[in-house]
Amino acid sequence: MTESEVRRLLRQMKEWDSQTAFRQFYDMTYDRLFRIAYYYLHCEEWAQEVVLDIFLKLWNQRETLPEVNSIEDYCFVLTKNASLNYLEKEQRRENHFDSASPEVVNDAPSPEELLITEELFARYVKALDRLPDKCREIFIRIREEKQSYAQVAEALNISTKTVDAQLQKATKRMKEIIFQTEKEKKVGT
Repeated sequence: MTESEVRRLLRQMKEWDSQTAFRQFYDMTYDRLFRIAYYYLHCEEWAQEVVLDIFLKLWNQRETLPEVNSIEDYCFVLTKNASLNYLEKEQRRENHFDSASPEVVNDAPSPEELLITEELFARYVKALDRLPDKCREIFIRIREEKQSYAQVAEALNISTKTVDAQLQKATKRMKEIIFQTEKEKKVGT
């Protein structure tokens, strides 16, 4: 997803109420937002619900979206906050039904640990988005969906050696992008 492409779609959504532009924006960003929501919620159904709510919110805000400086960061924050709110709502619901045995859990991560984890995850998602399509698909299938090389090779009609080569390429590129981001951050401070 290039910035100019996204800006063009946002302008069309605002100026023409273009549902076609919105659909293209949806197609470009759904997977990324779903991965972010799933990271926080660990439940596909909840993540889908949150992401669909995000897109409804984005459609309703289409008049102001072109003025947003970084739509990528904006969508990340929207999805993260919506996921955390959804999780909190579900926990309250569980506590309401399970209030007979309240337990206190002291294993909660510190705010600093949460910040570091969220920052690393945001870098991971951005790096994943910058991979070529084929590399990204193979990386996701093997690393996130835990498919075997043989399953991926069969599904994509390629050899297992090609799967291995693409995975190595994706892994190398991910490291470069993540560490490049870290270096840029250190230089900027």
